[in-house]
Amino acid sequence: MNIGEALKYQRELSGYSQNALSKNTGISQPKLSYYESGKHLPLIDDCIKLADFYGISLDELVGRDVKGK
Repeated sequence: MNIGEALKYQRELSGYSQNALSKNTGISQPKLSYYESGKHLPLIDDCIKLADFYGISLDELVGRDVKGK
């Protein structure tokens, strides 16, 4: 799973549309779309906002499995 797919997975898992997520995080909907489609890598500040919003780690946000390490 790439970063864009992981971001989309977390958004859908939480039941948010891109518009709703944008309103709740302050990250523009076009930015979210670019991130999820893989057109742009997300800014670290935006990753932090998203991880905090979902209540997960940055590793979980981007689909990185660190269990057992």
